[in-house]
Amino acid sequence: MPHLRLALNQIDSTVGDLAANAESVLRWTRHSAEQGAQLAAFPEMVLTGYPVEDLALRPSFVEASRDALRSLASRLAAEGLGHLPVVVGYLDRVEQAQPRYGQPAGAPQNAAAVLHEGEVKLTFAKHHLPNYGVFDEFRYFVPGETLPVIRVGGVDVALAICEDLWQDGGRVPGARAAGAGLLLSVNASPFERDKDDTRLELVRKRAQEAGCTTAYLAMNGGQDELVFDGDSIVVDRDGQVVARAAQFAEQCLMLDLDLPAAGAEPPSGTVADGLRIDHRTLSAADAPAQAPALPAPVQAPRLDADEEVYTALVTGLRAYVRKNGFRSVLIGLSGGIDSALVAAIACDAIGPANVYGVSMPSRYSSDHSRGDAAELARRTGLNFRTHSIAPMFDAYMESLELTGLAEENLQARLRGTMLMGLSNQEGHLVLAPGNKSELACGYSTLYGDSVGGYGPIKDVYKTTVFRLAKWRNRSAAERGETPPIPENTIAKPPSAELRPGQVDTDSLPDYDVLDQVLELYVDRDMGASDIAARGFDAELVTRVLRMTDTAEYKRRQYPPGTKISAKGFGKDRRLPTTNRWRETAAAAGN
Repeated sequence: MPHLRLALNQIDSTVGDLAANAESVLRWTRHSAEQGAQLAAFPEMVLTGYPVEDLALRPSFVEASRDALRSLASRLAAEGLGHLPVVVGYLDRVEQAQPRYGQPAGAPQNAAAVLHEGEVKLTFAKHHLPNYGVFDEFRYFVPGETLPVIRVGGVDVALAICEDLWQDGGRVPGARAAGAGLLLSVNASPFERDKDDTRLELVRKRAQEAGCTTAYLAMNGGQDELVFDGDSIVVDRDGQVVARAAQFAEQCLMLDLDLPAAGAEPPSGTVADGLRIDHRTLSAADAPAQAPALPAPVQAPRLDADEEVYTALVTGLRAYVRKNGFRSVLIGLSGGIDSALVAAIACDAIGPANVYGVSMPSRYSSDHSRGDAAELARRTGLNFRTHSIAPMFDAYMESLELTGLAEENLQARLRGTMLMGLSNQEGHLVLAPGNKSELACGYSTLYGDSVGGYGPIKDVYKTTVFRLAKWRNRSAAERGETPPIPENTIAKPPSAELRPGQVDTDSLPDYDVLDQVLELYVDRDMGASDIAARGFDAELVTRVLRMTDTAEYKRRQYPPGTKISAKGFGKDRRLPTTNRWRETAAAAGN
């Protein structure tokens, strides 16, 4: 039985930085070769970064991607790495018009290539194109219509790209029909809560359907609102896990596989979905690895649910800050739980020396809130200062004589103005501290607490905010470190402190109930009657849904932020701002 040493490189890349992405592929290929790899693979569209969105529609960018691919093939050979076949994702285009899809010649494709001996030996495009959630691939790409198979070390390896595994048909049954010994899928599958379990079961199922060992290589890092968590997986033909890479870490998962020998004749013809087998022989004989034998493959430890979400938030913020050229962030510290959690995430993402917090008390700010903000700064080591908004507030009130909600919102907007002024003066990225519960109900002030360039917890419900804060403190204590978030910040009732004695529950239902209703409505698209039928008060349900619907205009103006759910506000959930449809739970009779 032939032996194949496989290198799965789950790395990060940056959209549009073709030169740096190519350098990264070169560096990790060298590492793979030094470990005796016989086949090295990199994630989906790693050369261009992912997702490229409307950059795919620019012919100049497509051509730059194709040029970068050819240049990379030449450089690999020039640096003595040409002997190692490399699978790398990039952006390509079709040569002929595709009337079946209404696309002209030159239409873009989400593609991958096999580089070997200084040449592009084989190219192929993703067959199944996702068109849900954050994915708009039917908007951009023409699907591939081949089943690519390469022969390496006497093993036939079928190749696929991400959605080719998530949908039935196509390349998975095609791999079985072609007699492949290995199905290798390169992916850029974004993180969502609990997706790692879903992903594992998917790969197990597809391996059994393909009838061969299946390797699922995932991307790591962050791009705008998306986080990529790594977690590459290899399972055998029976669905048993052979190896699993770390979560949220760049890594070369290297393992030795004993695989069925390829047939005497290369596979040919058509398979599932009419895919034409496109076969290339790169090395027919089983060439034993020159490097020392590898230790037995391992499964990296899994993160628990709260640590996984927290690490995703850290990863997303770190990527956004670094990839957009910022060195530091600025946070308005109110002493509340939201800004405290954002501050802790920021300190973990880019270091406390690069985090700047400012307390902006008004006449309604409590002593404990001021003290909690200062205590947070002491515990984390972030930079801290205090600027009162009282003089500005008094000056405005002398001119405008605002009352009620207008007076409350003025305070939030003065704080927003101060934060943006400091950002302009000192070059910090302002972080908006709003959570998903507040965004859903419109419990935020436009141009006030919603100002900023990034919202790290915009996809995190309030109940989860509390849970993550407790987890972060607990994990610090377990390591013998000072918990970053003051206990009083976690224990006290949430309040915007814009009027005397104000608490969030003056305007919102209890968060434990609110978040359950919001999860059903926002994340699962359930109607009011169906939600009320689950035991929730009908009037409360109707009220919450009405608040959510009427706040769409606010959410449209909120900054981007890390996505951790299957239905984040923005690209996942797209509703018209002008919308007179209103849900009512009255029909449920509750």
